[in-house]
Amino acid sequence: MKFSPETKCIHLESPCEQGKHYGAVSFPIYQTATYAHPAVGQSTGFDYSRLQNPTREHLEKVVAQLEDGIDALAFTTGMAAISLLMEIFKPGDHLVIDSDLYGGSIRLFDAVSAKNGIQFTRADCSTDDVESLIRAETKAIYLETPTNPMMHVTDLVKMSAIAKKHNLLLIVDNTFLSPYFQKPLTLGADIVVHSGTKYLGGHNDTLAGFLVTNRADIQEKLRYLIKTTGAGLAPFDSWLVLRGIKTLALRMERAQQNALKIAEWLKTQPAVTKVLYPGLPEHPGHDIMKKQATGFGGMLTFDVKDEATAKKVLGAVQLIQFAESLGGVETLITYPLTQTHAEVPEELRLKNGITAHTLRLSVGIENADDLIADLAQALA
Repeated sequence: MKFSPETKCIHLESPCEQGKHYGAVSFPIYQTATYAHPAVGQSTGFDYSRLQNPTREHLEKVVAQLEDGIDALAFTTGMAAISLLMEIFKPGDHLVIDSDLYGGSIRLFDAVSAKNGIQFTRADCSTDDVESLIRAETKAIYLETPTNPMMHVTDLVKMSAIAKKHNLLLIVDNTFLSPYFQKPLTLGADIVVHSGTKYLGGHNDTLAGFLVTNRADIQEKLRYLIKTTGAGLAPFDSWLVLRGIKTLALRMERAQQNALKIAEWLKTQPAVTKVLYPGLPEHPGHDIMKKQATGFGGMLTFDVKDEATAKKVLGAVQLIQFAESLGGVETLITYPLTQTHAEVPEELRLKNGITAHTLRLSVGIENADDLIADLAQALA
């Protein structure tokens, strides 16, 4: 039986045996570190929770189903997921990466992966000639779409064609849109990355990360690495994310509705000099998003006229909270300069357009008019 995306957030197409869990509607939390064996050479299917746990396994099946992958792996954080992903590469390997990535990814690549002998070339994957940057030792293209925080949109079908032509992996961070709005694997990606802390969890109450693939060879490598490095998500956190995913469709639709209304309003404000939201028809990635996604998401970025105005807004908002992170039910405003991208080299940050005037808004599910009223008083 095939389900719609909304139903997939709540039910697996291949349901587990209800009797196995006493008919529990909410999947149980198996808060155990180890499992007893019936006899030598026999197993219940679980041996040790670092290797696998029933609650985590169920969450992974739900996420894999949502992304149309064959497997998903759940990690303690999004950065733990990306850190493990980098272990499939070896010293001397080269990756082409988008220049406008989450600051934590940039820090990991510059401070850890480079130390381990992996080489990187940055490009604006939405506009640059990525193919010209590929060399003999290139193994992958790594990107976000839309990017964080400048909302660049990359044509995934086009990028997949380049990757396949050169036998490269295409890795896509899908955190901003979630699998409800975008499915990179169906567009040609090999691996999808998520910070499950964000839209998948959806309530700013736990940390999580995911890697999803539709390739058996990659699945085998990742499964070996997660049991070896030990960064699997704990049972209770797995349950929290499972609970959050049940309302993913509703939250994404409401956040998108609010974001478009706020973006249109911001465009009319004298103190606002730029609004970046792919749902606006004038956004350069609008048509690509319409082609490869089913929605535009709840993230937007805007510039105000000067640094003083940016800091005034951050101190004056009342309903909206000045906090790092995104994707929760609450609307959060972030200052990339000192938060998400504080450790990005200044030259790269400025090249990407992140200045002291730049603010990022993760639009939640509150009443849009209340959010606009809060922004209005903060900008006044």
